[in-house]
Amino acid sequence: MDSSFEPYRLAVISYVELVLMRRGNTNYHLVLARLGSLYDCKIGDCYDHPQYLKTVLKDVYGEEYTSIISQIKSYLGELADVQEVIDFFKIMET
Repeated sequence: MDSSFEPYRLAVISYVELVLMRRGNTNYHLVLARLGSLYDCKIGDCYDHPQYLKTVLKDVYGEEYTSIISQIKSYLGELADVQEVIDFFKIMET
């Protein structure tokens, strides 16, 4: 991946973690555990594999999933309009 996209990666992953932590420690750790056991990855790896994060978030949070995605996009502000980030959320929202 082009290193010029690194700030986008860091922003997206940081806000994913922030939103999940604010929704409760137990579910946050459940997400981490499931990512590790199902895909041998961490949240930081999910920028390149958003389908992993999507699957686990839907499993852990159920109906709250769409509000989690909306909240992450809200925190990102204008960064949510960058093509690299748009591509990430296209996978997360389908």
